[in-house]
Amino acid sequence: MTFKVLVFLIVVALVFDFMNGFHDAANSIATVVSTGVLKPLWAVGWAAFFNFMALFVFQTTVATTIGKGIIDPAIVDHYVVFGALVGAIAWNFITWVYGIPSSSSHALIGGLAGAAVAKAGAGSLVASGLIKTVVFILLSPLLGFVLGALLMFIVSWVCVRASPRRIDGWFRRLQLISAGMYSLGHGGNDAQKTAGIIWMLLIAAGLSSPEGQVPTWVVIVCYVTIALGTLFGGWRIVKTMGQRITKLKPVGGFCAETGGAVTLFMATAFGIPVSTTHTITGSIVGVGSAQKLSAVRWGVAGNIVWAWVFTIPCSAFVAAVAWWLAQRYL
Repeated sequence: MTFKVLVFLIVVALVFDFMNGFHDAANSIATVVSTGVLKPLWAVGWAAFFNFMALFVFQTTVATTIGKGIIDPAIVDHYVVFGALVGAIAWNFITWVYGIPSSSSHALIGGLAGAAVAKAGAGSLVASGLIKTVVFILLSPLLGFVLGALLMFIVSWVCVRASPRRIDGWFRRLQLISAGMYSLGHGGNDAQKTAGIIWMLLIAAGLSSPEGQVPTWVVIVCYVTIALGTLFGGWRIVKTMGQRITKLKPVGGFCAETGGAVTLFMATAFGIPVSTTHTITGSIVGVGSAQKLSAVRWGVAGNIVWAWVFTIPCSAFVAAVAWWLAQRYL
């Protein structure tokens, strides 16, 4: 791998990181915008700030999982990384155009798997890392659902004698905290995925070692890039996340964001690359269900789930094709 190729692929990885922030900005700001607590411009600034501050809170456990826990590092070369990034970016772009809240994380993992299988067969996959990821495809939205619903029940019980106006006033302030914490979890989990990809490239180029740590400059650049992506915002998805699944008030927004943030904090601490989209969607559905089942537009939620189902296989297919083309023409 030449130096020019290495630099080019690092730039492509950062493009994915930027798109991750751009695409998933809706996850961080949809509830706080839809409840009217913050104007969109202030909301993306708030979310971007906490995306970056995650740099000082979380260890690089997720980056380690991506860097050497999904595919065998020995088969990684610039063609594999190129294919993985093209698969992930293509799926992100398609779902952004149609306003579908899909998972950037699983698009990247699907891309890695597709390019690796295209090059070296299924034996190049690391079973333990993939199983952990697949389990959390189901577990993270379920955990978000349970926490969101539980918090909504607790808040309803505690505030049963308070007037709706007072409750609204309290939770408008509290939602600023919960939105910040959710954005902290989003940055902590998602920025590290790109850091893992760049580290993988550096290992393949002989500039880093699998036994070492993710280089500090890589981590900083990835956090800055995802924060910039969030700052520019993914407006097409905000409406779907904030109002089409269920109507949210500040109290519901607080419970959804807090449930999602707790889930992301736990996953990041254990080095599990989860989907922030899945997590916040589960939390929003949990909040809506806690009020009444009919408050959730299950048809919209079902369409989102179908996008989740197709994310890994579709991004894997595109990545395999991109790897094949790169082998022959690059």
